[in-house]
Amino acid sequence: MELVFATGNKHKAQEAQNILGSAMPDLKILTYDGPEPVESGISFLENARIKARAAYAATGKPAFADDSGIAVEVMGGAPGIFSAIWSGTRDDKTNRDLLLAQLNDIPEENRAAAFVCTIVLVTDSGEVSFTGIWQGSIADAASGDAGFGYDPVFIPEGFEQTAAELDPDVKNAFSHRSMAMRQMAGYLSEIERP
Repeated sequence: MELVFATGNKHKAQEAQNILGSAMPDLKILTYDGPEPVESGISFLENARIKARAAYAATGKPAFADDSGIAVEVMGGAPGIFSAIWSGTRDDKTNRDLLLAQLNDIPEENRAAAFVCTIVLVTDSGEVSFTGIWQGSIADAASGDAGFGYDPVFIPEGFEQTAAELDPDVKNAFSHRSMAMRQMAGYLSEIERP
């Protein structure tokens, strides 16, 4: 089975192949490099739907997209859907540095956060969505060089190190994207059965 992943992010595409491939060995993830739609939604679900529909319309193949970000409790859920452009740029380090500066005077016990990932899958049969939420907190400083985005400042619940310090296999077992993708893999396995 082939699935088009509506992303230009190579890290995400590789993560998807690793996660979904372990659940569905016959699955091949194709990346979509067509025109990027405007992410004009006001939620992770709406933005994922916009991207998945665009990839499906352009390729005619089953397509999925995710929208994800970090939601900090004391900031009312921000950066949220604006995580990738929080600093006004798409530079991961600049975004992380701004978030850390904004939380500079916030004590450790009030730095609760969650990574959220919503996936929308579009097929000939319609649309379905899946959401994964990875609870944790924001560290005082960035640490680790694995992962991407906010991984170096996110300490997952149950761990003492940041997501960027975790072995990729451990991260893929627990992450928000992994949760949502495993839900999608379960759904695909069900509809693929004769």
